Amino acid sequence: MSLPTVVFLDRSTIPSHIEFPHLPFDHQWVEYDSTEQHQVVERLSNAQIVITNKVVLERSTLSLLPNLELIAVSATGYNNVDIDYCREAGIAVANVRGYATQSVPEHVIGLMFALRRNLIGYHRDIAAGEWQRKQQFCFFTHPIGDIVGSTLGVIGSGELGQATATLAKALGMNVIFAERKGVSRCREGYLPFERVLMLSDVVTLHCPLTEETCDLIGANELAKMKPNALVINTGRGGLVNEQALVDALKARQIGGAGVDVFSQEPADESNPLLANSHLPNLLFTPHIAWGSDSAIEKLTHILMDNIRAYMDGEQQNRVV
Repeated sequence: MSLPTVVFLDRSTIPSHIEFPHLPFDHQWVEYDSTEQHQVVERLSNAQIVITNKVVLERSTLSLLPNLELIAVSATGYNNVDIDYCREAGIAVANVRGYATQSVPEHVIGLMFALRRNLIGYHRDIAAGEWQRKQQFCFFTHPIGDIVGSTLGVIGSGELGQATATLAKALGMNVIFAERKGVSRCREGYLPFERVLMLSDVVTLHCPLTEETCDLIGANELAKMKPNALVINTGRGGLVNEQALVDALKARQIGGAGVDVFSQEPADESNPLLANSHLPNLLFTPHIAWGSDSAIEKLTHILMDNIRAYMDGEQQNRVV
């Protein structure tokens, strides 16, 4: 009986200095730094188990892989996998949960502080010689705000939303949770979606990207926010309409935005956010909120244990 083959399609999505735990069964391990869509079928032709972070596995591809038994997603989001087909074909799917409950909240808070205190603007002003021109021990070209006593509106109350709320409370912020958009009757502990937008000094998004949440924050929602409000998106790019966000920033309709995720990744010059990178109240990072070393090490352990659990006949972190 041949050994099961495990193929990692996009190993480069995990930093090279992070080592993976060993699987506790005999197997063949094959990894590729990255995989183009036209290479998927060939690379998985003999695989029983595939690891993917962002490589798309859709029906037309999966139907050509009769040996495939398990898709181990090396992330929480699994919108790159055709779940309906996997259910029909009996392909198991497992994801990784709860690994970034320190990394993501700290990133959110970091973006929030950088924007509220205008750190980018001051850095650019010093680099441009503004300090030398002022001839003072300090200068004030941008407003500096405090976090204590302000209100954080959390959209998405899963593990990451809750962990961010806990950290924000420790900083002296008031925290409110938004009910799902369009829901008139709120669950206990939640406020109507639109009211959270109106009350919040900072809005942070931690919900999955679905048909219902696509463009969750658009021009109408941004218009309801305070003129000094910050929008922080470490969830998924499609949650916020990027052009509407740029328009709101330019019109000073909101105070600033911190963006870690984009509608298309990597973002290119056609993205309105990148085209306006000069804005002092706009800060973005390349989808790395989840990526502290400790978080990624935890992710690799959960990922490999998901594979171990499947081979042992256990249901662990299973989507299907």
